[in-house]
Amino acid sequence: MYEVVVPLVVRDLTVADLPGLGEPPTKVVAMGKELERVPAGEADYLAVCGPSGLPIGFGAVDYMKPAGGATLNQLSVVEAFQSCGVGTILVRALEDRIRARGLPFAELGVDDARPRAQRLYERLGYVVSGSELGSWDEDAPDGSVRRYETTITLLRKQL
Repeated sequence: MYEVVVPLVVRDLTVADLPGLGEPPTKVVAMGKELERVPAGEADYLAVCGPSGLPIGFGAVDYMKPAGGATLNQLSVVEAFQSCGVGTILVRALEDRIRARGLPFAELGVDDARPRAQRLYERLGYVVSGSELGSWDEDAPDGSVRRYETTITLLRKQL
């Protein structure tokens, strides 16, 4: 058995990164809107990159909600790199940004259709704190945009 160790770097995600992420157009638009909030200090958006410098994972932190804390959102890891620790590195880096602002807790919501993601967050110390209905636009295979509706499990972690 062989083991390959690949150095990863966490850096700010930029608008220039968006076209190369392979994300559907609706998600790219949402990511662009989140990036517009970064200069005002309302959000941060990070990328985990391999040796090529291209993002293999990315996610945002919203400092405007909830009151007294921050919300992690738009977390994603390229499928080929899932279960390799990239998500853990990403979440910890986002938590470091929250701690640097002196905020005592982080929240996130996970689609109930994604139990694997919820297990990751629970392993990282997040505890279920509630649930809510969620909906957003997403791209359908035929190129149209459809409204996705689901139940979101809310999780919180004291930092």
